[in-house]
Amino acid sequence: MRALLPAGRVQTVLMASRPNGIATLLVAVAALAGCAAADDGDATGGEPVPVATAASTVATSTVADEQRYPDVIAAEAELAGDGTWTISATISSPYDTPERYADAWRVLGPDGAEYGIRVLTHDHANEQPFTRNQRGIEIPADVDVVTVEGRDLANGWGGGTFELRLPDR
Repeated sequence: MRALLPAGRVQTVLMASRPNGIATLLVAVAALAGCAAADDGDATGGEPVPVATAASTVATSTVADEQRYPDVIAAEAELAGDGTWTISATISSPYDTPERYADAWRVLGPDGAEYGIRVLTHDHANEQPFTRNQRGIEIPADVDVVTVEGRDLANGWGGGTFELRLPDR
């Protein structure tokens, strides 16, 4: 990685953090010791200054069989003519096998009330990520945001959730 930073600056960036504790931490340190900064921000007459970088991954767990829960990575909602909702959820569960897989997802209200559940009866090992919908979900009129959560056959509910704002509310 190459970047330009003013002399003596340290930059730390925290990348996306997943609810299951996996976080990627990227630390970039600019060390320009002994150089006086010119008016244009560097001491080399305008040439790029390489930045010393150190990348570190905290709690790396990208091996599929170490992931305990599916992640809901997207969701959509459509209001039906009868006032019920069709919710479509996109699930990522790269560890799926016939023995262990994402076996359901559900729609939760802000108070934790369960409005609907979509049971999945088989693995989706060859279809990652995958999207499934559930029709006929009744959501109270005063609720404008729901949470979609996945379930693992062995470990239960958990993983990355998706907050879905209902259209026209």
